Amino acid sequence: MGFIWSLIVGGIIGVIAGAVTKRGAAMGIIANVVAGLVGSALGQTLLGSWGPTLAGMALIPSIIGAIILVIAVSFFLNRA
Repeated sequence: MGFIWSLIVGGIIGVIAGAVTKRGAAMGIIANVVAGLVGSALGQTLLGSWGPTLAGMALIPSIIGAIILVIAVSFFLNRA
């Protein structure tokens, strides 16, 4: 059950990151979950695990990391 909960929270983090960057319309469910999970790892690595946590993810660093990830990926995909 913990794995499913992590996927749900990762998807919500990915949706928030897509909405903040205005690039969420092109992303599907799988991309949102991947962006949320990878962004969570990135954000917690760069910023630490402070703030409220849900499903083992610190929410504020996770959202910031997902925003960084979405901006970086969309920058490199739009250059090609």
